[in-house]
Amino acid sequence: MTVKLTTTVSSKSKIVQVGRSLPTAIIGERINPTGRKKLAAAIVANNFDIVRQDAIDQVAAGAALLDVNAGIPGGDEPALLRETVRAVMEVSDVPLCIDTADPHALAAALAIYEGKALVNSVNGEERSLDAMLPLVKEHGAAVIGLCMDEDGIPESADKRLAVAARIIERAGRIGIPVEDIIIDPLVLTVGADGNAGSLTLKTIRRVVQEFGVNITMGASNVSFGLPDREAINATFIAMAIHAGLTCPIANPLVPGLTTAVLAADLALGKDEWGARWIAAFRAREKKTNQ
Repeated sequence: MTVKLTTTVSSKSKIVQVGRSLPTAIIGERINPTGRKKLAAAIVANNFDIVRQDAIDQVAAGAALLDVNAGIPGGDEPALLRETVRAVMEVSDVPLCIDTADPHALAAALAIYEGKALVNSVNGEERSLDAMLPLVKEHGAAVIGLCMDEDGIPESADKRLAVAARIIERAGRIGIPVEDIIIDPLVLTVGADGNAGSLTLKTIRRVVQEFGVNITMGASNVSFGLPDREAINATFIAMAIHAGLTCPIANPLVPGLTTAVLAADLALGKDEWGARWIAAFRAREKKTNQ
């Protein structure tokens, strides 16, 4: 299958479409307490000022969607995720990517979300498919499927493709359309395995060829543990866009990354007359000269 499917998500007032013929849609990753002690402490204390500012800053930097995670050890994730989502909706009109592996937290967040959310995520494990997909269907959301299962992250593109096929089949069985499924092929650091990046790129191409679905991933994982991570991430994300990546989960506040995305779109004919590239350049020049 070589069709180019379009995934549509929305907030109360804004619709965003994701597809290979469209500009790459960055999913802003910063509203996540993992590794951010100050943010985690603030969320637990029901202080959402950092959350709101992160939302504002990421959208201003070019995020088309915002990933929202409130998974804090010992915290009441359903309550915390619900209030974090509410806080983001107060200051931003972009669609949200609700990030949790807890079905109770997902249900709580989807119950108050206004629009068509993207759920991050399900995987090929039976317990994940059984618990999460019915909630996705009930609320008419789109969903990210991770290429991993009970045996962990497969070490070959064939096996990751098989997990993607299982997720797509199970979602379709309960009425979730294939265009509402975005696959994450998963990328591990090349610092531990020199073939990790090329394996992910191969998986992207295989999934796109077989199913035509949109592709996401946490692109910065590729450089974990290595120096000069920004250069690695920018290069890898451009290569992944060429392979079929359409909506990376990334930090839009990193200039090199957003520039790499814009350059890849320009080179692939997804920026007519270079309008977005030129506008971004002028914005950078204006900021530099202030």
